[in-house]
Amino acid sequence: MASADGPTPAVNKEAVLAQLLTADPLRNRNEPEIAGNIGAQLQHMGLSTWSISAHRRLRDAMGRLKPNRIIEVGGGIGHRSAWMYDLFTVDDFTPERYDIIENGAKFAVILHRLMTRFEAESYTKIVVGVLDALVGETLAWQAASSTGLEVGEAPIQAEADAIIVDGVSAVRAKNVEMMLPFLAQGGVLFTLEPDMPVGDVDEDDEHGMALVEGFNDWIKLIQSCNETHHVGFMPLFGGTLVAMTQR
Repeated sequence: MASADGPTPAVNKEAVLAQLLTADPLRNRNEPEIAGNIGAQLQHMGLSTWSISAHRRLRDAMGRLKPNRIIEVGGGIGHRSAWMYDLFTVDDFTPERYDIIENGAKFAVILHRLMTRFEAESYTKIVVGVLDALVGETLAWQAASSTGLEVGEAPIQAEADAIIVDGVSAVRAKNVEMMLPFLAQGGVLFTLEPDMPVGDVDEDDEHGMALVEGFNDWIKLIQSCNETHHVGFMPLFGGTLVAMTQR
C-alpha cells in the first residue's frame, strides 16, 4: 500500500485493518441455508465450529477484500467453506484459486460434494494431509523449483491474498505461524483466538496442559508478530476474530 508521496503511514494500514473487521450493514445477517444445514450436522456429530457471529464477520471481511487466491486451513465438513461459497455466489465473484486443507480423508469426501454443489471445481483444490507435512513438502518443492527440478505443483499455493486458519486451540498458534509465510504482500490472515485455559490445570491432565501450552504459544506468537505484522482483534459472541497483515 503506497501513495504518490511514499509509503502509506502505518497508522493508515492499521485503520484499514480495523475497518476490515467491522460489520457490513448491507449484508444479510442470517446464516446461509447450506451453511446452516452443515452446522446442524456438526452438532449431531459432536464437532465444534466457529460461532455464527465469527463466520458473519469473516464473510464481511472477505467480501471487502475480494481475494483472488485463498487458503483455508481446517476445512472440516465445510461449514465455513459454505459461507465462502455463498459469498462468491451472492457477489458473483469467482476467486482464481481456493485451497481447502483438511487432514481427514472422510471429511474431504464431504468437502468435494460441497464443491460440486456450488460448481466450484474450476477454482477449488481440496488438499488432504497434515499441515506440518504439507508445509514441508511445499517448501521442498519451492527449493527444487529454484533449481528447475520441480515436478508437478506444490501442495499449497505459494502466495495467498487471504488465509483462514482453524484447528484445535492447542495448535492454533503453530498453524498460524506455519501459514504466515504464505501470505502475499498486502494479504490478510484470519483466525480465531484460541481458548483461554480456565482455573488450575493438573499436570496429569493432558488435554488441559495442551490448552495451556497452546495459549502460551499464542501469546508468544502475537508478541513476535507485533514486530513484523499489523494485528487486529475483533471480540465477538463466541470468540475473538484476529486479522494479520505484513507491516
